[in-house]
Amino acid sequence: MSLIADLRIAFPLPHPAGRPFILGGVVALLAGLFLGQWLVWLGGAFALFCVFFFRDPERTPPPRPGVFVSPADGRIVAVQQMAPPAELDLGTAPLWRVSIFLSVLDVHVNRMPIDATVTRIAYHHGAFLSASLDKASEANERNAVGLRLADGRDFAVVQIAGLIARRILCDAREGQKVQTGARFGIIRFGSRTDLYLPEGVAPLVVVGQKMVGGETAIAEMAT
Repeated sequence: MSLIADLRIAFPLPHPAGRPFILGGVVALLAGLFLGQWLVWLGGAFALFCVFFFRDPERTPPPRPGVFVSPADGRIVAVQQMAPPAELDLGTAPLWRVSIFLSVLDVHVNRMPIDATVTRIAYHHGAFLSASLDKASEANERNAVGLRLADGRDFAVVQIAGLIARRILCDAREGQKVQTGARFGIIRFGSRTDLYLPEGVAPLVVVGQKMVGGETAIAEMAT
């Protein structure tokens, strides 16, 4: 492995969404050279925090087919059967929902859980409650991504804003074919991600378990 590859693992480049914030911190740092040392420290600290927060490491999904990987880094706060978001028109039958809470220390890049086709993207305006609360899935601002497996079964990934998060970014497009572990968006500054598994697929994880987005197996289809 080359030195550059080693450095990218140790110090992953930031997601493009973080560049304006990092640049703002650098500008403040440079302005502090003329306006005061306090601004140098403030700008430098903010820029370094944003480099850390928006880090975008490479991830390697499990090599076997049929595995659903975590769509986000973080800690599982709920595993329960719930109806999928109404805005996706996936019906009212309950599906297994795995809810992952992302603290400000977690990587906030969202990843696709499995090979699928994007069928619908629906944004729902709402509140900004703490993302660790159960009711955040229904009450908070969110972006729901409907997906379909090759066998026709539907499922969903939902990006949910948190207490201080105010911007959800989604790069996926309706009709797009996506692969396991592929990046599709990011939520700024604390959030939650819900995965609604398709009918007939049960989770293999428990509350409190730590997830690594794009790598940790959440469920597996029967072979």
